[in-house]
Amino acid sequence: MSPSFRPRKPQTGKAKSQEELDALVRKMKGDLAAPDNYRERSLKIHGWICAKCGREFELDTLHLLTVHHRDGNHHNNPPDGSNWENLCVYCHDDEHSRAILADYLAGNSRKG
Repeated sequence: MSPSFRPRKPQTGKAKSQEELDALVRKMKGDLAAPDNYRERSLKIHGWICAKCGREFELDTLHLLTVHHRDGNHHNNPPDGSNWENLCVYCHDDEHSRAILADYLAGNSRKG
């Protein structure tokens, strides 16, 4: 059977109160400021600038600035930020494309 793209029916059950919704929003905002959020830490350490092309970002374009893990290990998040560099989405894509191309030219195959 193929997947349906029809809107889902509303879930039946008790609607959340405004207090429950407010608590959920506070929790989600708190998660963004949590110490394990390496993006926020990298932005504080390295600033709102692309390390490759030098583009500077404002609050309304900050979503286009990403964190690149230099060693490729997303679990390697040292507190000093030494494994991170902030790259715009275009430079980040270029960085990963270069690695794929280098592997291809070297005869290595990547299994996705």
